[in-house]
Amino acid sequence: MGINMKAYVLHGINDIRLEEVAKPQIGEDEVLVKVKAAGVCGSDIPRIYTTGTYSYPLIPGHEFSGVVEAAGGEGGQEWLDRRVGIYPLIPCRECAPCRKKQFEMCRHYNYLGSRCHGGFAEYAAVPVWNLIQLPEGTAFEEAAMLEPMAVAVHAIRQLGLEGQETVAVIGLGTIGILLAMFLREMGIQRILAVGNKEFQRETVIKLGIPAEDYCDSRQGRVDEWLQEESGERGIDAVFECVGKQETVAQAVRNVMPGGRVQLVGNPASDILLERNDYWKILRNQLTVKGSWNSSFTHEDSDDWHYVLQRLAGKRIDPGQFITQKFPFGQLEEGLHIMRDKSREYIKIEALL
Repeated sequence: MGINMKAYVLHGINDIRLEEVAKPQIGEDEVLVKVKAAGVCGSDIPRIYTTGTYSYPLIPGHEFSGVVEAAGGEGGQEWLDRRVGIYPLIPCRECAPCRKKQFEMCRHYNYLGSRCHGGFAEYAAVPVWNLIQLPEGTAFEEAAMLEPMAVAVHAIRQLGLEGQETVAVIGLGTIGILLAMFLREMGIQRILAVGNKEFQRETVIKLGIPAEDYCDSRQGRVDEWLQEESGERGIDAVFECVGKQETVAQAVRNVMPGGRVQLVGNPASDILLERNDYWKILRNQLTVKGSWNSSFTHEDSDDWHYVLQRLAGKRIDPGQFITQKFPFGQLEEGLHIMRDKSREYIKIEALL
């Protein structure tokens, strides 16, 4: 093995460079992962081009998979040559949420690709604790989508949905689409999807959602449509996957009395509820929940194992949502597509 590798290094806002850097030095509790596929998350775009990150230089990328090539200590030896997915959040394992195994809510976490070097590189140093073995037959491209899929699953599993309920998904970006996929897989019979692109409409139809159960928000009739489709009773549960004041209010206004609103979308700006919408929460005794990241506890019951079980059983097909694949040396082209919205996309990946 050579001592250098190629990596995309962020030196400052809007200053990302593909360059040769030293391979990571791995610690006692770490392994060296040869990256095979890396996905671009929507959060990577502002981190690289507008808002910046915690420190520089930084190698971004938190959605990736690969093969363990070296181990820093005895604990990593059993992982050598294994195909792995990577949980990107590195918890302190000492704070109050961590003691409850709620690692996604750690108060003092580190994070691959935003607080420390991540997966937009030929190699990455990863704590042994953050590895998950891939089932036979799982492609690296699919495994690079484990993180966003687990985020979608985490939001769904908090609500305890039943098959006969009517569920609405407002916002059909990557997470919204994956939510719809898992809702279909778990047997939810009626899924109402709200998007704003013809491409999104075509995608949910391919998932098996009838065309009449899709609403284009550009027509300005989301409230009326949701009420009509629910027979004026309101929706049982609504997933808000946009993060804007308008869509949060739509979710609150159109869920049924005693219904549930799951907030998933990262906020694009301040979100303020009008008084009448706030009254809806009180008078209809709504459950409004937040969802953040995903559960990873090394137990079969966590979100990551939930996803892997369905991948292994061929019950889901996330590969259909990889709309653009680039050789590693052309990853910036994918970043620009997402930054400029120059082409339709769901998930963009670099393959190594």
